[in-house]
Amino acid sequence: MPDAKLRRRIFGAIEAEWQRTVDALALVTGEKQRLASNNALARSIRHRFPYIDPLHHLQVELVRRWREGRADERARIGIHLSINGIAAGLRNTG
Repeated sequence: MPDAKLRRRIFGAIEAEWQRTVDALALVTGEKQRLASNNALARSIRHRFPYIDPLHHLQVELVRRWREGRADERARIGIHLSINGIAAGLRNTG
């Protein structure tokens, strides 16, 4: 199945880049674990995830529909709202 092979290649590249980023961040900060020196922020972010995760799943579904050609105005608005909701939940616009 060519899609599965392509998927493994793409996600393998994404995962490798993520790992390089994590390693570089640890080198720069000197911390093996992200936010090790800021427990309050780490806890705050952990507590946000249960509220943000459903938005991630919704966004993936809406983008899938969009790419399949089942796009309409509601799907476009839903994608934008999920992006804004995730950014607001993370308290970050980028």
